[in-house]
Amino acid sequence: MDARNGIGGSLTGLDLRTEIDRLRKERNAVILAHYYQKPELQDLADFVGDSLDLSRKAAETDADVIAFCGVRFMAETAKILSPDKIVVLPDMNAGCSLEDSCPPDQFAAFRAKHPDHIALTYINCSVEVKALSDIIVTSSSAEKILSQIPESQKIIFGPDRNLGGYLTRTLGREMLLWPGVCIVHEAFSETELLKLKAQHPGAPIAAHPECPPHILDHADYVGSTRGILDFAKSFPGQTLIVATEPHIIHQMEKALPSKNFIGAPGADGNCNCNICPYMALNNMEKLYLALRDLNPRIEIEEGMRLKAKHSLDRMLEMASATVGQGDLGPVPAVGGDPRKGD
Repeated sequence: MDARNGIGGSLTGLDLRTEIDRLRKERNAVILAHYYQKPELQDLADFVGDSLDLSRKAAETDADVIAFCGVRFMAETAKILSPDKIVVLPDMNAGCSLEDSCPPDQFAAFRAKHPDHIALTYINCSVEVKALSDIIVTSSSAEKILSQIPESQKIIFGPDRNLGGYLTRTLGREMLLWPGVCIVHEAFSETELLKLKAQHPGAPIAAHPECPPHILDHADYVGSTRGILDFAKSFPGQTLIVATEPHIIHQMEKALPSKNFIGAPGADGNCNCNICPYMALNNMEKLYLALRDLNPRIEIEEGMRLKAKHSLDRMLEMASATVGQGDLGPVPAVGGDPRKGD
């Protein structure tokens, strides 16, 4: 058996890091890793970051191949922005609960029932739903985009009801919310979070806006993965409680090894249930095989790609400076004015 080529289905004895680096050069590939990926994938990637920021960086390179260590909608976004590049995903089963919650046929039917609404759609959705949308938003661009839409214009916001609800509460902008949620951020326990807070008095909580309201109500900072990482680098204390997928803590510990970062707990009192099961499907072996075989490959019909790109372009036209910044700003103490101190 030739272990180098994986003949016989075994990669035993293969130096995966060396082989991935070899294939990266041979394929003229760029490797992207989302903050929620395993540390070993983050450490070998050319770029680590938020999903759209990664796709834009890859589009600016002269790479022939994009290997996206993330989930399917992220790899689709890379293909939308880089149609002439080969885009591979280590595991095509790496989906997203938000994407799953919003089937394109149901979203199209929902839109048809509300013809006077425009659709602002969170980037965590399928290419088909992007094509059905008017403007794509990220957690960092949503506020700026909303501020440019007339108050009289009715809005559908999907698929994340928690992000949409947070924007409604902080901006006072009513929207018709699609009832999707992220299973990772739904898993955090308010009771266990308060216990952890009591164990670390004074430690701030940084939370992703995909968290439900009863978690966000206790947050000192709300922002995307990039925003949370930036907050971790700037907060004055020694301990930070992090309410998002815990693999982002790897980047915090690399940047600030002297500080203490604690993942917000789930109902069982730890954060194991908050590891994204879809992100966890990717690993070194699958990345090696994806680069070796250039498969699984993301393919998008050109008409569909152009429709989806139009909604992405609208976002970039309205809020390009916010992409990759990930900052929704500080949040007030519970019961305070949601816009004061912003």
